[in-house]
Order: sequence, then C-alpha cells, then structure tokens
Amino acid sequence: MARIKKGDLVVVRSGAEKGKRGKVLRVLPDEGKALVEGVRLVYKHLRKSQKHPQGGRIRREAAMWLSTLMPVDPTTDAPTRVSAKVVDGAKVRVARKSGASLDVAAKGRGSKGSEA
Repeated sequence: MARIKKGDLVVVRSGAEKGKRGKVLRVLPDEGKALVEGVRLVYKHLRKSQKHPQGGRIRREAAMWLSTLMPVDPTTDAPTRVSAKVVDGAKVRVARKSGASLDVAAKGRGSKGSEA
C-alpha cells in the first residue's frame, strides 16, 4: 500500500527544503519520487517557439524522493507515520498517533461504472 498518494498534504523531513509543506501533485512510483506543490522549485529554460515566442524560463516543481516526505495527520496537523487498517472490506491508510484516516477524500469516489 502506498504511504503517499496524490492530493496528500506532506511535510519535507530533510534537505534544503526541510519543514516546508505542500500538496502532492504527482507520484512517480517507478522512480520513488513525487512532485510537491511549491517545494523544490527549479527553472526550466525554454527555447523560442510558437507557443513561447520570447523563450525564457519558467519555475516548476522538481521531483523529490518519497523517503524525504511524511504525510500530515489531519487531526493534530503534525507529520505522522502511516499504517493500514481494513474498514468495511477496504484497506485504508491510518495515522499512527491519532488513528485518523488519511483516505477521507477517497471515500466519496466510486468506480466509473457505478454512476448510472
């Protein structure tokens, strides 16, 4: 089970960005990395093109190691470790200290075919 998923609020545990918080924009499981909103910003240099006639450079998030990220507990607003529990036949991610579910947003989602 994935410890960090897209949409989670996370804290950076180590490195130059230590202590910063942000929402996970994308998880790259094959690389063991994730993109976090507003954290580890780098410049991407653009060549002149029809889309960008001036060329230039833009700021964007670079991928970070998943091991440096920790989910935020929704009740205590502090970084927490994650465990898994089975609730109503589904595996749910749970904060270790408070026992609060980290998959609150996922509850409302169903399969694509169930909306008919």
